[in-house]
Amino acid sequence: MRHTRFILLYAFAALLLFACGGKKGNDPSEVAGRTARLYYENLLHGHYAEFVDGHYRPDSIPDSYRSQLIDNMRMYVAQLNDDHHGLHEVRLLRATADTARREGNAFLLLCFRDSTKEEIVVPMVYADGLWLMK
Repeated sequence: MRHTRFILLYAFAALLLFACGGKKGNDPSEVAGRTARLYYENLLHGHYAEFVDGHYRPDSIPDSYRSQLIDNMRMYVAQLNDDHHGLHEVRLLRATADTARREGNAFLLLCFRDSTKEEIVVPMVYADGLWLMK
């Protein structure tokens, strides 16, 4: 299934972050933050399905609902294009992780093409060996 392929892609990306990051790469908060940034960079590149698949869902969802979520992301990015001439860059400002509770927060800075910026908090959850957005 296509959904499984993208989850495996993110698992590989997370493992790569662990392997290449040295001691800092083993810090769960750093991995959660980098993973959140990767998810949001999917919007920058028009990969809406990958962004949607980066959300934690303990149960599967119908394909029709997944398609609606993808369409919503497409409309959200179109609105960003209208309002701010599009998303230019996603920066990780900082991240926190509570490994006992298997959750964290990533603080991202969305930089738009019209030079405005917006700081957002992305709640993350660690499930099945992956950091996923709540």
